[in-house]
Amino acid sequence: MYASYFGLAERPFSLAPDPRYLYLSDPHREALAHLLYGIGGGGSFVLLTGEVGTGKTTVCRALLEQLPPDVDVAMIFNPRLTSVELLAAACDELRVAYPVGTTSLKVLVDTLSHALLEAHGRGRRTVLIIDEAQSLSGAVLEEIRLLTNLETTRDKLLQVVLIGQPELSAILARPDLRQLAQRITARYHLRPFTAEETRAYVQHRMEVAGQRQPIFATRAIRVAHRRSRGVPRLLNTICDRALLGAYATGRTRVVAAIVRKAAKEVLGRPARRRRWVAATVIAAMLVAVGGTITLLGSAGLPYIGLRAPRGGGANSTPASALGAPTLTEVLGDSSATTDKTTAFVKLYALWHLDADPKAPDLGCEYGYQAGLRCLFRTGTWTVLRRFDLPAILPLVAPGGQKHYVVLTGLDDERATLQIGARRATFSTVEIERFWDGPFVLMWKPPVVGPVPLKPGTRGKDVRWLRQRLGVVDGHAASPNGDEVYDDELQRRVVAFQRIESLTPDGIVGEETLVRLAAATPSPGAPSLSQVRP
Repeated sequence: MYASYFGLAERPFSLAPDPRYLYLSDPHREALAHLLYGIGGGGSFVLLTGEVGTGKTTVCRALLEQLPPDVDVAMIFNPRLTSVELLAAACDELRVAYPVGTTSLKVLVDTLSHALLEAHGRGRRTVLIIDEAQSLSGAVLEEIRLLTNLETTRDKLLQVVLIGQPELSAILARPDLRQLAQRITARYHLRPFTAEETRAYVQHRMEVAGQRQPIFATRAIRVAHRRSRGVPRLLNTICDRALLGAYATGRTRVVAAIVRKAAKEVLGRPARRRRWVAATVIAAMLVAVGGTITLLGSAGLPYIGLRAPRGGGANSTPASALGAPTLTEVLGDSSATTDKTTAFVKLYALWHLDADPKAPDLGCEYGYQAGLRCLFRTGTWTVLRRFDLPAILPLVAPGGQKHYVVLTGLDDERATLQIGARRATFSTVEIERFWDGPFVLMWKPPVVGPVPLKPGTRGKDVRWLRQRLGVVDGHAASPNGDEVYDDELQRRVVAFQRIESLTPDGIVGEETLVRLAAATPSPGAPSLSQVRP
């Protein structure tokens, strides 16, 4: 809402982790170095802890980008799992097939062990990364330790990265977990920003959003640092609210007084009822109410309009309409079914698959048998727009309850969600109050051979790659369809990866394939932006 007013292309302080806004301070770089050292050294466990909002996810994202191409990664975002569920999730991430509906720990361990040994034989390493690991039970942690016993005479078959809040260190210090603690080869505790790091961070995000001029006054940044205690997540929220407050009062710069008032609102302490607060509340309500309105008065707010979302469908309810329930009210409805199984059933329906909600362990495995694959990622609305595929979003209510909803439509400002049997449209700003960025989407692999495709690869999959890139970049493939991945094809892949903000390594892995499939959609595939035949 305030972006164009300050000469910004988008909101610079969104809470969703966007790779373009990646800022590695000195502690973040040191944490990343510890993780890379621990993985490169071949140890069993690597540990990263930090207070809520200090940027552990940022470090994890940077780690994924810097891992060598011969490393397979399994990411676990929801650690509130039993041992069986965690092993099944690891198998899903590594695309290891296991008997459908099995509840046998031995079957899953044997299956995973065989897959790890086979991967090692192909010269590949495997890393299991578990976020929010402080939520793991002692029994599950012990099972993970036993998994790291899988080894050859020289190498570990599985390395584990545990990421969590400070209490994770206390949990690992328990006597019953001492064997695991002794296997940690690298550990790092991520501290908040210093005052200078806060200044550099704020300026970095403003520049990425398109504004190089200093919108935040020096004293304003100092106040933001003190009130946020250098915690990046709080800093984002305070700065975002401060920009809104400056916009609402017609100021062109954010001064210390505005940041103080913004911090009081963000941190839950009541602010005095002054004109700028009222204007800020009104401006924020416009996003939720939608429509078009012109504000008159001393604040001089400009004309604001919201477009209707694409892909919402005829049955969607604009939750931003007057009288429509808010997302908080919809999620709080006791009749709404928002468990993970229901979300997967709704997602499969978009792919024209009739999944049985009573099927045991309904999830990625069901789609695997139908030729679909799961992609687990943490990203932003921008990332989801690029994929252009429906996705399951885990939303966390203020009370801590988790709700799984399906994103079915998305435009610049609003998103359509399938919440149980109900479909409704909300502003993306409203949804961000409940969503921190993780999602899972389904996609149909266009290749039949092993992934990744890289220089030297031969076969029909390389021919398909040339044809799809031809559709994207306008360079038609030769009639004979060269089946060799040569230097010229690698340059075209790198160019595509740069456009999509992917690591430009010329190696066509899962993420590049998903983006390429989204750029050249197949008939019948669901879409966030439009209805396809």
